[in-house]
This record gives sequence, C-alpha cells and structure tokens, in this order.
Amino acid sequence: MESKLHLLATEPYLSPLGEVVKAPASVYIAGKLPLTRLPSVAIVGTRRPTPYGKEVTYKLAYDLAQRGVVIISGLALGVDAIAHQAALDASGATIAVLGNGLDHIYPSRNQQLGKQIVKKGGALLSEYPPGMPALAHHFLARNRLVSGLADAVIVTEAAARSGTLSTVNHALEQGKEVFVVPGNITSLLSVGPNRLLQQGAHPALSADDILGIVAPHLLKGATEPVIGSNPSETRILKLIQSGIRNGDQLQEQSKLEASEFSQALTMLEINGDIRALSGNQWTIR
Repeated sequence: MESKLHLLATEPYLSPLGEVVKAPASVYIAGKLPLTRLPSVAIVGTRRPTPYGKEVTYKLAYDLAQRGVVIISGLALGVDAIAHQAALDASGATIAVLGNGLDHIYPSRNQQLGKQIVKKGGALLSEYPPGMPALAHHFLARNRLVSGLADAVIVTEAAARSGTLSTVNHALEQGKEVFVVPGNITSLLSVGPNRLLQQGAHPALSADDILGIVAPHLLKGATEPVIGSNPSETRILKLIQSGIRNGDQLQEQSKLEASEFSQALTMLEINGDIRALSGNQWTIR
C-alpha cells in the first residue's frame, strides 16, 4: 500500500505525538488524516473477545464515531478490528496504527479492513518505513502512539496480563483519561478492566460517559425511547434494550407467534434497527 512520510510539525492532527516518549519526528501515512485536531479515542482490548466484548466494543465505537469522534486502534484481530469496522459502519473516521511498514497490512486477515479504512477516508499510520516486518517488540512500541494520538483510551475486554495494559500504562504516563467497560467478575477477560476500575479508571457505560469528559460539546439530549414500525417490532426492541439478547428468549418473552416474531425480527434487521451477533444474539444498532 502506498504511503507518504509526514513530519509531525506540519500536521495539526498529529501534534500530540510530539509529547510521547521517544517521539518520532515523522510517521508514514496511507490515506487521509483530519485537517485539524478532532476529539479522538483509542479503543483497545483482547484479540479474542467474548460476545459481550464484541457487542460493547462495536456499540461504543459506532456511537462515538457517529457523533464525530475519531476512533483509533491497532488493526489487530478482535477488539481493534471491531472498533475500526464500527467506525466505518457509522460513516465516521478511524485511524489504525501499525507495528510494521505500511506496504504490508498485518495481520493478513485484516488486509481488506485496512484497505477499507483508507478507501473510506481514514488512515493507516506507522513510524516504521516500508519493508519493515511486523516484529513483536514493535507492537509494544506502537502502543505509545495509539494512546498518544488519542484524548482518551477505552478498554472493553482484557485479561489480567495483556498487551492492552501496555497501552493503558502509556496513556497514564501521557496524562490521558482511561475508561473501561465493567465486566462479569467470573470472566477472565473482564479481570483487566475491573481491576482498572478499582484503581480509579472511569467506567464506560455509554458513549455519553466518554463524551462528557473528552468532548462535552458533542453530547446530545436524552435518548429517545426505541419505537418500531408496529407493536411487535417495538416489543422486541424494548426487550433487547432491557438486556435480553438471545433470540429464543426474545421470542418467549415477546409472547409473539413464531412466524410473527421472525417477520418482525427480519424487518428490524433490514431497517438497520438491530444487528445480529454470533450465537443467535441480537443488539440494537
């Protein structure tokens, strides 16, 4: 992928990178950066998120991107890729910071996602020149750029010992806000976030929690109640909003006939009101 060398001093959006440890004088960019500094958050976490982790990562990234926040991550499998994809789906801006040269997108499974980021007006960024392979220590080093480029870091799911916590440590050293999504105390992938909460990180329950600190001017009024195009759709939407995600449970508690439930669910998905997750799970878009 074609990339160009950009001096930090000549790119207003990159100005925070000048304050990171061992700040690069320039970085390679494929795609387009915002012309000015915009509210930006980094969303990071495990490469193997649970269905819960996938859902909350997508929702936070989508809602923030839709409100004009730039979503930053590392294009890794799992949480990173979900955050980038959600930003694209919201027609928002997203930037991926890589640990290798931009002539090769790593990991290979995310090549198409990387190309879509560039095609849809986002950017890939790296301090490494073309031809530089993806080496293990590069990823730890690039984490300081992920947090450095953002106004805040959000952790959705991470184990107790995780590379994600490297990004958090960099964020704290850089004076950035840290938000975490509370998780089930029996889940190994919620140990990291829950411990960060104990240590004083901000709980992230919705996009408004982040915007209230990072970009108050982007806050909107109270969320409107969910309403479908008919009573059956509205009933399903309210159940999903209440926390019920499983398709079988939704049908049971909606008390709708199977055919009526299936038709309402299909129309909600077609109209973009809900989104299918794995394992017959559903979430509001």
